[in-house]
Amino acid sequence: MDTRGFRAMLLTISDKLTEDNVVSLKFLCLDIGKKRLEKINKGFDLFECLIERAQIGPDNTDLLRKLLNDIGQTVLLEIVEDYERQAARPADGLDAKEREKINIATDVIVEHLGKKWLQVGRKLGLQDTQLEAIQEKHSRDLEEQVRELIRQWMKIKKVNARVEDLIKALRDCKQNLTADLVEKKLRERGIP
Repeated sequence: MDTRGFRAMLLTISDKLTEDNVVSLKFLCLDIGKKRLEKINKGFDLFECLIERAQIGPDNTDLLRKLLNDIGQTVLLEIVEDYERQAARPADGLDAKEREKINIATDVIVEHLGKKWLQVGRKLGLQDTQLEAIQEKHSRDLEEQVRELIRQWMKIKKVNARVEDLIKALRDCKQNLTADLVEKKLRERGIP
């Protein structure tokens, strides 16, 4: 758990929020309580409240993502994604080359896979309960379901996660176009 990195990421996001953004965020977090919200005038203070209530944390950025999305600050989601990539690195032990390959493949797969992600998830060895949890967690966002699928697969495989396994699973599920696009993108980037 990278608490320092998490707080640094929240501070970076807070610095980029306008006063109007903070007002909008407070409106979305009314369950914190009116008196407490009146004292909050910085995004970071609001994030601290959400941490105290265990609504966000180093391993739980879902609400943060939703809030940024709801106030139209989708550009700040990149900061969250950078944090998550950094936080995932030491835990999975993947070398930089394989991580880069998987990141490239993930972007292509997220863009092209669509509703067949459940089938691919089973091929990758995820249990139905894990797949259902992903569906529930991101019920309205197909792309996030696919991204979460790959994250869960990487957690299971750890250092043994290989882009070749993703491509094989795609081909086994007759998702040859997506597999071809992954291979093409890797070649374009000069990665064998």
